[in-house]
Amino acid sequence: MNKLIEKLTNLINVKTLVTFAVTFVFVYLAVRGSISAETAMTIVTMVIGFYFGTQHEQNSGGK
Repeated sequence: MNKLIEKLTNLINVKTLVTFAVTFVFVYLAVRGSISAETAMTIVTMVIGFYFGTQHEQNSGGK
């Protein structure tokens, strides 16, 4: 149970919130038609790739 709480706590950090916010904004703009779906997909892919890349680097000790 403590491990679950720890993982949930780690989810609520600034980088995670920014990633979710940016993803939500660009998906919203694509659904609304303000930007093309291709543009939104490119931006969201870059943001998520950066997020998981930095998470992987932190977990592996920067090796």
